[in-house]
Amino acid sequence: MKTCLIAAGLSMVLPCLCAAETGDAHEVRVIRTAEQEPRAALLGQPSLAQWKEKHLVAAYQLGIAGKTDMGSIDAVVSTDDGQSWSIPSTIFDSTERHGAMQFGYCNAVLYKPPGQEVLWCFAMRCPLNYADSEDSHLAAAYSGDGGRSWNPVELAMHYTGPLVILGEIRRIEEDGHPVYVMPAHRNTRRADPHGTREHFVLRSTSLLDWHLGGYVPRPKGKEAFLHEGQIAVMDAKQGRLKMVMRTSTGIPEGKLMDGGALNPPRAWSSTSEDGGHTWSVAQEEPELWNTVSEAWYGRSGDGRLLYVYNDGPTFSRMALRYKVGSADGTWGPERTFFDEGIHNSYPTLIEVGPGEFRAVWDSGDAKRHRRAIRFGKLSLPDLKPAAP
Repeated sequence: MKTCLIAAGLSMVLPCLCAAETGDAHEVRVIRTAEQEPRAALLGQPSLAQWKEKHLVAAYQLGIAGKTDMGSIDAVVSTDDGQSWSIPSTIFDSTERHGAMQFGYCNAVLYKPPGQEVLWCFAMRCPLNYADSEDSHLAAAYSGDGGRSWNPVELAMHYTGPLVILGEIRRIEEDGHPVYVMPAHRNTRRADPHGTREHFVLRSTSLLDWHLGGYVPRPKGKEAFLHEGQIAVMDAKQGRLKMVMRTSTGIPEGKLMDGGALNPPRAWSSTSEDGGHTWSVAQEEPELWNTVSEAWYGRSGDGRLLYVYNDGPTFSRMALRYKVGSADGTWGPERTFFDEGIHNSYPTLIEVGPGEFRAVWDSGDAKRHRRAIRFGKLSLPDLKPAAP
């Protein structure tokens, strides 16, 4: 890897441009490093949104030493399509006291509703004394200035149980009105042998109040922990959705509290024909690799499907690969998204133009993970014209 010079003491953080051939992701840059955050034990689980043309906002977690996956959440802004990024602003601060309590935050999910001049950040929040963030509740903040400053919001929650979020919010229509769907799962079994591990979807008409949509049923007799799903809208007006989920056995194995990879190591999926109220019995996706690692799944404007994932064994999380699928669900060959012989995980992508995606993910070095946040661009190959 070529040495990168990171400017310091400037009002704009000049990211590191990775010039080597590392995959189909191009203009790859390091936009924030753990060395720039001396109090952060890690940088991870980034999210990305577009405020307007060439104006991007990335949010990410600053982990706390000694905690599995909680901390504060910051945001950085680019107004030149990812070439340079601002100094961070704080969305959720784990050092802030709320009376006698402090909270840890995790898993930012950015979302800008079409036609509105407001950017939302949803996250998980739990008491700071918890060992991890599995038993969290939903928190939110909004920005009216393109991600430069943030205001916390208390949500009206009609689903009141613990949850874990990570997948992006999707918009559909019902009776001509927008409805927003957010994937989530519950993992109370990690701390309670009588707890549950269920995947479900939340629904909202305003982004302020959230109701339980429906649970994803599992096939009888098959033990699988389905979590961290990503939704693709197949038909917004008809409410047709497909969700692809990260998987594990759900059976603790040594340090693997939620189990190792399934055999075979595959992602599972479920579909809804009614806007997320009910879901089909989950089933294996034979073409989609998953070894207990978050993957990104979505649909481009021309109807093609995209799956970005880690290959390799359980929790190796090194190279990022991707597959492009046709509208009928036929997947093309595996391609390399980014591979530099270092740790990479938790990709998030947004489409900014037909077949043109922008991406963020957390990255490390050959031995350590989550030491930096990277940004890159992906251009899907042109659609081949139909044979005459």
